[in-house]
Amino acid sequence: MDLSYFSGHEAEIAGYLWEHVQITLITLAIATAIAVPIGTIVARVPLLYAPVMAILGAIYTIPSLALLALLVPYFGFGLVPAAAALVAYAQFILVRNVAVGIRGVDPTIVDAARGMGMGSWRILFQIEYPLALPVILAGLRIAAVATIAIATVAAIDDVPDLGRMLFDGVNESNPSEILAGVIVVSALAIVVDIILRVVDRRLPATRARIG
Repeated sequence: MDLSYFSGHEAEIAGYLWEHVQITLITLAIATAIAVPIGTIVARVPLLYAPVMAILGAIYTIPSLALLALLVPYFGFGLVPAAAALVAYAQFILVRNVAVGIRGVDPTIVDAARGMGMGSWRILFQIEYPLALPVILAGLRIAAVATIAIATVAAIDDVPDLGRMLFDGVNESNPSEILAGVIVVSALAIVVDIILRVVDRRLPATRARIG
């Protein structure tokens, strides 16, 4: 196992890593902001669930390079088309988990809240979202790991993230650089997954379920 690329390229790797973290955070923030209202709507209107998930599922199956190629004429090269593609991919996972999480809230709890005079918005934000949060966070964890992996393709759009190491390694026939890129991407995905698992275990709804 040739790990020689790590020696002497620390600053370069750190720069790629930081860029990768940024595009991941931007993607997840935008994707979540879009997915939560969509997931809430399809949870409220069951007839919409199947067609919406079918559309999002179709987008999810488009190869990442093909989707980037479709977006470049509209957004050009750089972060914008890469982030747009990653946001589109994340919707299938996030919308599904938001809808499933809200649907999984015990109806008797909602009825009790209504009986106490709580309105629909208060029930949604004070009852349903908090109870659905573990399921939503599980979807976010899956989406985060998938985004970290797929974001490597963004390097083809001139985004200087960890994917640059993979592409440069292939173009220069440098196995050590490819291996270094794979290791750093995998380590980032593992760290993010662990962090989100720890957050999940600290949620009141999760602790109540385990307890």
